[in-house]
Amino acid sequence: MLIGVISDTHGSLDARVHEAFRGVDRILHAGDVGSAAVLHELGAIAPVDAVAGNTDIHGECSSLPGLVTITAAGARITVVHDLQRQLRAGIPAGVAFVVSGHTHIPRVLPSAGATFVNPGSASRPRGGYGPSVAIIEITGDRREARLLFL
Repeated sequence: MLIGVISDTHGSLDARVHEAFRGVDRILHAGDVGSAAVLHELGAIAPVDAVAGNTDIHGECSSLPGLVTITAAGARITVVHDLQRQLRAGIPAGVAFVVSGHTHIPRVLPSAGATFVNPGSASRPRGGYGPSVAIIEITGDRREARLLFL
């Protein structure tokens, strides 16, 4: 199973995301979506699960949940916007991946428990990085996350 991971679109979707997510089975958006149009456009690629980010609280994406946990190909994946805030509240037990956004800095950090994935920002990158997304691949016992720079 291939899962496209995106965050911090802030209302615009880089056209290169369509190519990066070609063939994915599902898309996870880690917040600061910016507009329902972004979710609609992503939904034309694959089914989307999304959480609200700090800039979504008063807009058309304000009804999105703050945390989503899904199961994909037998692996549990938790999606939040602000990882530091969620770490204080606690990460659900038994997750294989924790997806977050907020920092606009792309990172994949494997740990003893879960792999932490921040796809960076597809529209407003920071830290000297270009626009980016991530792919989570789950096949049998193989569970891997990788960054894609657009």
